[in-house]
Amino acid sequence: MNLFNSFDQNASSVVSFGVSTLLIAGAGNNGSTARKLAGLGCRIETCDELYSAIDQVIDDPSGYELIVVDCDTVGGLALGRRAHALMEVTGRCIPVILVSRECTAQTFPASRYEPTFLRAPLSAVSLRVGFEHAMQERLLLARAS
Repeated sequence: MNLFNSFDQNASSVVSFGVSTLLIAGAGNNGSTARKLAGLGCRIETCDELYSAIDQVIDDPSGYELIVVDCDTVGGLALGRRAHALMEVTGRCIPVILVSRECTAQTFPASRYEPTFLRAPLSAVSLRVGFEHAMQERLLLARAS
């Protein structure tokens, strides 16, 4: 596991408020996405194996507030969807962003129980929009208080 932290106070205070994020990406393929997430102020833990990451989430559901899966490096979009379904079946309601070249269009579902789909290669702008959509309840609560 690798940990990434951003020291850019402007990004963390405006966008993510230090969201604990699990980035699931194949070995050696997570640097760019991790840097973009860190730029949003996320506290990032990485895992390069999908099923061990799911085990971590199931064992400690309060450990993560967001899960980002680079589907292209861990087995494809279908496997990313399956991983989301497995977490949903266990009752884990953690926002999920699935990133893949297989996505023909970016999808921002109305239900918080559905994953956000982003096209790869991932730009900083699309990640920020996807992040804000996935974390909209948290952002609304922060603004209200």
